[in-house]
Amino acid sequence: MAQEKILLIEDEAEIRELIKLALEAAGYTTIYEADNGEDGLGLARSRQPDLILLDLMLPGMDGLTVCRKLKIAEETRNIPIVILSAKSEESDVVLGLEMGAGDYITKPFNRKILAARVRAQLRNISEQENSIEIRCHGLVINQELHSAKLDGEELELTRSEFDILNLLAGHAGRVYTRNQIITRIKGDDYPVTERAIDVQIVNLRRKLGAWGTNIETVRGVGYRLKADY
Repeated sequence: MAQEKILLIEDEAEIRELIKLALEAAGYTTIYEADNGEDGLGLARSRQPDLILLDLMLPGMDGLTVCRKLKIAEETRNIPIVILSAKSEESDVVLGLEMGAGDYITKPFNRKILAARVRAQLRNISEQENSIEIRCHGLVINQELHSAKLDGEELELTRSEFDILNLLAGHAGRVYTRNQIITRIKGDDYPVTERAIDVQIVNLRRKLGAWGTNIETVRGVGYRLKADY
């Protein structure tokens, strides 16, 4: 059984039950529940879960406000958050990701995909955050040497291409908005348009050949590297 603690903040009892069943089937047995944002914040502070599943449409305090408060507070800012959202709320999802959420899952959801995405987030936190070398789908990135190899062959990448690939591979399964990518690789207020990131992704995929399909476009949001579940 997995030892990680998961906090589920969702107001609909039937959906909470479905999520609990999916998590328990995947081996996660310590699951805390809240049906509103205020209680969710309280549990996050007192229980210190390893991951939070957060619905956006909550009564009273909405999910975006909860996400912002979690990421501001010292005691909860490092807890990964996965947003639960309807497909039509792309703008809210983008805002959530910009506030620090690591991923989002659309409703209705597939139980196996939900469990896989949770595993990917927890694995990233525990294994990849401070790793010098990243291995993913046959790709090997050495951050110290600033090198990237695919099936043993050195890739000829520009600095920006390397930085984007390093970011996505270091957090496989996590969605990054274009603005987040710019901020992470260039810093705040760098004069690069979001369209420039699309061009960089096209160039990366071309250089990576068939492997480039692992870089997924999340429509209306941004990009992520397919997790090796």
